[in-house]
Amino acid sequence: MSKVDLPKIEEAVKMILEAVGEDVNREGLLDTPKRVAKMYAEMFSGLHEDARDYFQTVFHENHEELVLVKDIPFYSMCEHHLVPFYGKAHVAYIPQEGVVAGLSKLGRAVETIARRPQLQERITSSVAEVIMETLGAKGVYVIIEAEHMCMTMRGLKKPGAKTVTSVARGVYEQDDVLRREVVSFIQMS
Repeated sequence: MSKVDLPKIEEAVKMILEAVGEDVNREGLLDTPKRVAKMYAEMFSGLHEDARDYFQTVFHENHEELVLVKDIPFYSMCEHHLVPFYGKAHVAYIPQEGVVAGLSKLGRAVETIARRPQLQERITSSVAEVIMETLGAKGVYVIIEAEHMCMTMRGLKKPGAKTVTSVARGVYEQDDVLRREVVSFIQMS
C-alpha cells in the first residue's frame, strides 16, 4: 500500500489551480490533479526508502584505492519552492579492507536520497554519510553540481547558473592531494 495520500494531493492541486484563477473543469485540466498526484508519489518516493538498503550486499576485493562514479544524473525538488533542481553527482570513496559496493548502488543511493523535498547541501552530505556508514570506507568525497529552477524561473532568473556543493569525509577531510585527485578525474572527459 502506498504511503502517499493520492486523493489528498489531487484535492490540493485542484485548490491551487482554483486559487490562481483557473477553471479546474476545463478539458486540459480535468485529469491534471490525478497526474500531479502520481508524479509527486514518484518524485518523493525517497521519503519511503532507505538508501542504506542498497549496500546490504558488498564484495571483498583486493582494492583499497579510489573508486569514483561520476556524472550520475539526478532530479530533485527544492523544499523551499517545490520546483525542480537537477544535475550531476560525483561520488568517490576509498574502500577499507577491500569492502566495495556494486557501482550501480552509488547511483541508486543518489537517486533515493534526491527523491525527497530537499536541499542540495543535504543530498551531498546524506550520500557521503550513507557510504561512510554502510561501507566503512576510509574516506568519501561527494561533489554535486545542479541547476535550480527556483533561480531560473523566478526571483533571480539566471538560467544556466550552477550550484556546486561538496562533502569530504574520512581521509578526504584533511588530504588536499586526495581531493585534487578526485577533481582531476571528474574533469576528464
